[in-house]
Amino acid sequence: MKEKNISLAVIRRLPKYHRYLKEMLDNDIKRISSKELSKVIGFTASQIRQDLNNFGGFGQQGYGYNVEDLYEEIGKILGLTRDYNVIIVGAGNLGQALANYSSFGRLGFKLKAMFDINPKIVGLTIKDIQVLDMDTFETFVNENNVEIVYICTNRDGAQDVADRISKTNVKAIWNFAPVDLKVPEDVVVENVHLIDNLLTLSYFLKEN
Repeated sequence: MKEKNISLAVIRRLPKYHRYLKEMLDNDIKRISSKELSKVIGFTASQIRQDLNNFGGFGQQGYGYNVEDLYEEIGKILGLTRDYNVIIVGAGNLGQALANYSSFGRLGFKLKAMFDINPKIVGLTIKDIQVLDMDTFETFVNENNVEIVYICTNRDGAQDVADRISKTNVKAIWNFAPVDLKVPEDVVVENVHLIDNLLTLSYFLKEN
């Protein structure tokens, strides 16, 4: 991405393309033009062409895009050509909800374990995944080639978890805790601050 100088805004639009193209495949749509795709996805046809041209274009003038080919190519760009070993830290309501969301697994994000410090939760089985004690965290991560950690703890515990992750080989964190984490430069963090999103929604509701 750095070599091609592709903006983060373009990268963040790719999952939406991928999702809508999957819906088209499910509806047996074989090909689509950028104008038709614009009506479905909400981006302008020009924006769509510009986004896809960053990666080679994929379309043919007068024909448009082959939906299956484009879906597969965007999947490759997003790294969906292999599986990823995932664990969840924080097995409360949010952690359990993520564990039960089957679409992650279908995309290749394979949940291997859940961790918690609450003795009432440790030992439980959530969708065939056992909740382990945090005392075994580093050992499990190193022995099972874990690549992504979902942090679903409270605010106070999140940075401690991030610090422990930084001492392992894990290079990707999906953070649901309401705090901005401090991590080494080679660790990628994607934040999902639910309160921030809700407050943004309340702003637009107020303005409307």
